Amino acid sequence: MTVPSVPSAPAVPSATELCVLKALWKRQPQSTREIHDMVAQELGWTLSSTRKTVERMLDKGMVSQASVHGVQVYTPVLEKVGTLAAFARDFGRRVMELDAPLPVAMFTGSKLVDATELAELEHMLNAWPDDEEGGAQ
Repeated sequence: MTVPSVPSAPAVPSATELCVLKALWKRQPQSTREIHDMVAQELGWTLSSTRKTVERMLDKGMVSQASVHGVQVYTPVLEKVGTLAAFARDFGRRVMELDAPLPVAMFTGSKLVDATELAELEHMLNAWPDDEEGGAQ
């Protein structure tokens, strides 16, 4: 069984949702317990908090669910580079109040993206439309 499709606009996950997505981008599919084992130290969560967050992400269409050998496992629906670009763009606009894209040099040395993904991220940040939805100030 799989869940809803990817939202049409680039999704900007919360910081905790991003932590879960990063765990799933590193290894997938994973059960809630496996996800929890990867994020528990960083988030200081109980297993039930991880489970609830994954359920909310399932409802939002950020992850999909399947049954493997009777265990519910999760796979990210949101693509890594596009999600990181949306997150970086949101941070640049809302937090830093920048009108221009963040410089990709900020991401050099990241353990999350390789050189190819870094180039793709740079392209996505520079090509982002200026008239995106939710641009109210």
